[in-house]
Amino acid sequence: MNDKLPVDLKLEVVILPVSDVDRAKRFYSRLGWREDADFAFDNGVRVVQFTPPGSACSIQFGTKLTSTLPGSIHDTYLVVSDIDAARDDLGSRGAEVSEVFHPVAPGAQFEPNKASGRESGPMPDHGSYRSFVTFSDPDGNGWLVQEIKTRIPGRGESSADVATLVALLRETEERHGTYEPTAPKHHWSDWYGAYIVARERGKTSDEAFKEASLHMESIRK
Repeated sequence: MNDKLPVDLKLEVVILPVSDVDRAKRFYSRLGWREDADFAFDNGVRVVQFTPPGSACSIQFGTKLTSTLPGSIHDTYLVVSDIDAARDDLGSRGAEVSEVFHPVAPGAQFEPNKASGRESGPMPDHGSYRSFVTFSDPDGNGWLVQEIKTRIPGRGESSADVATLVALLRETEERHGTYEPTAPKHHWSDWYGAYIVARERGKTSDEAFKEASLHMESIRK
């Protein structure tokens, strides 16, 4: 038996097979996902990468990336804290979103939209892991959006390694040091939390500073 701790293996990218790269790019851009890259090479390879808001994992699509048939990836999970708000936002951005539903039979979330075993509406108590919507991109690659209010302990925390987290904490301390002298009395953890979350969502330091400051204003109201 190997008694060493396992090496970190962080899920970084999911490859989506698409038939029209520019059409897929327009779709995911409309959803508000961050465009990270669009690289085209002389041998015909093209790599486009998008990251969903708040996600540590990205998607890639393009040309000569995969032999998988376009539209054959299904039930890739996205996680949200408010399923109704997520459905409204996705619909407003042009996605054809299912109604909110909750499974009453194990695995019903993976079945076609009208399958038995699903009931309309969120889980009545909005219990975590129990409410869903679905949508697909133009090729039919399918997404399963799940509501999580409270996670199982120890899951869903930051995937940053120690060195990265230490650097981010030091940066947060420094930026908070410029905020604190002119700010009303507050607890540093409120500002730190908002700043760190913004940075982990891909915001610049200045953007995170603004979001943290706005957060402090909102909790004082």
